[in-house]
Amino acid sequence: MDWVGLAREFIMLFVVIDPVGSIPVFLFAASGIPTNLYRRFAIRAVAIAGLVLFAFLIGGQFMLEVLGLRFGSFQIAGGIILFLFAMTMIFGDSKPTREIADAGNEPLAGAVFPLAMPSIASPGAMLAIVVLTDNRSQSVSEQAVTGGLLIIVLVITLLCLLGASLIYRLIGKTGVSVISRVMGIILATIAVDAVLVGFDTLGVLSVQTAP
Repeated sequence: MDWVGLAREFIMLFVVIDPVGSIPVFLFAASGIPTNLYRRFAIRAVAIAGLVLFAFLIGGQFMLEVLGLRFGSFQIAGGIILFLFAMTMIFGDSKPTREIADAGNEPLAGAVFPLAMPSIASPGAMLAIVVLTDNRSQSVSEQAVTGGLLIIVLVITLLCLLGASLIYRLIGKTGVSVISRVMGIILATIAVDAVLVGFDTLGVLSVQTAP
């Protein structure tokens, strides 16, 4: 089993989903509901995000093929978009600040927007899922492993949301912002690698696999 590859996929999914960054979004979105409904609110948000991400895992590449697009081209485009997404995490408003601002005053719909989308099932996460599940180079079992890693990250996200109040008291808004920016740096590195792999897939250049 390729433990290095598994670790890389897990880190990529963890970074783009960013469970810790979703904590302030959860606290804001759930502020208008009774505390006894927080658990159901969190489960609903993670479940909706999971359905969206698994839809991209199963049908994302099929959609590309129907449109006649080469997967290598998508890897390059996805890498560029992930890189820009990472830049907003590093230099722009932190992820929770940006998504809370977008939410306005609609707490009743908070489990779907902004918590499930775009906080958990972000555009970066959707792209990452498709990039990680290439039907030509990966077997069904390998893609199932990616699905398993996605479930693990979603479970971690759910645990973070269920313990949101305690975690936020411990690390504060500054801590969440710092973690989000560190994850942005990691995501930028992964994005550059995705672009290089895309060029390799198209045969434009040869990229050596990391040991």
